[in-house]
Amino acid sequence: MRVQLKGDAICTLFLVVVLCSLLYSQLEHTSPTGNKEQTHKKPSPTQKILPGPEAPKWHPQAEVTFGRPRIISIAKDAEVASKKAQTTTSPPLAHSAFDFKRYLLNKDNRNFDLLINQPKKCLRTPEGPFLLIAIKSVVEDFDRREIVRKTWGREGFVNGVQVQRVFLLGIPKNKTALATWEILVHQESLMYQDILLWDFLDTFFNLTLKEIHFLNWADEFCSSVKFIFKGDADVFVNVENIIDFLERHDPAEDLFVGDIIYNAHPIRVQKSKYYIPETMYGLGTYPLYAGGGGFLLSRSTMKKLFRACKEVELFPIDDVFLGMCLQRINLKPVLHEGFKTFGIVKPSAAPHLQTFDPCFYKDLMVVHSLKVAEIWLMWNLLHSPRLSCTQKKQVKKPFQWKRKKPEAMTDSSLLIKQTKHGRSR
Repeated sequence: MRVQLKGDAICTLFLVVVLCSLLYSQLEHTSPTGNKEQTHKKPSPTQKILPGPEAPKWHPQAEVTFGRPRIISIAKDAEVASKKAQTTTSPPLAHSAFDFKRYLLNKDNRNFDLLINQPKKCLRTPEGPFLLIAIKSVVEDFDRREIVRKTWGREGFVNGVQVQRVFLLGIPKNKTALATWEILVHQESLMYQDILLWDFLDTFFNLTLKEIHFLNWADEFCSSVKFIFKGDADVFVNVENIIDFLERHDPAEDLFVGDIIYNAHPIRVQKSKYYIPETMYGLGTYPLYAGGGGFLLSRSTMKKLFRACKEVELFPIDDVFLGMCLQRINLKPVLHEGFKTFGIVKPSAAPHLQTFDPCFYKDLMVVHSLKVAEIWLMWNLLHSPRLSCTQKKQVKKPFQWKRKKPEAMTDSSLLIKQTKHGRSR
């Protein structure tokens, strides 16, 4: 009996030892690396860790090949070893700093496929449309596209001239959250025939790609257009005023009109999404450029910009890049007070007006940063037969838009202006 108990105890002890060994081995393989490994682990040769004060939520153009994320080898001698990592590595972290070095190494990758086209958009009338409205949008903003279609972006005859419309899209960066986006966008295109979709990721720094691909499309498929309005989806546009303005101009002559920004300095504050290091742009000021909320250009200027953008190196801020192209063709953009691409501030000269009063918008062309409901409401108020702007309180002098003499914009002033009213993409 004593021998049997001793044997049972030895067997039990052996089983406990084996079980503990198995558990330890399982934990060693499945648990995250310990502190020692975390402090001494070297980064993969295909990745580069950049320090940064803040984590932007966008990814650079350099991480895109036909709209698919990829990781580019930095060390040439690690190319063979990193082939497996390049095909299996997870997407870049959402909180990684923007890699300007990688962007510069791959910025010449500027040719992406057109996945959805509207080749007959400008052939609906023999002489071509008088005005083409081109709106930058993202796949998930269907509500903004729909409100534009139902209000100021309507196609057809406006004030006796033909108006056509296209939306400019790229591949959504959050494709996993939009599992059916391809089906939805194709159905939207079939229904409205106004979608242009290119095969690059739709990120903030890839807006320059959207600029050059649209110019290429316009030159190939809409060369007969007389004028183009290009803007964002969160703007209110008084198309009637734009047409009235354009009818006094010749499409065969150069014209580029908008809210022109003078003497803007590159922002060196790393927390800003407009941050540009000196190694990328060493000059003290940018060339003249128009606020991206909306601007007008003629057919002649469109064709010249199309050729110029092939000769100018890509720059991650699309507004500034277009200013560089204007400088290349030696064309000075024209300032127009009706373009409020940084929003509206109630002037002291018109205390009787409210900033959302339709009479305040009546003589404007473009107002930036409006919500969907505000665009719908303002369009309906302006087109209401009951609208009357003649019974306002009298002031000593009638109010007129006036602009102060252009002043140099410092880093801080431009940062505040862009942060307050700039685009969020």
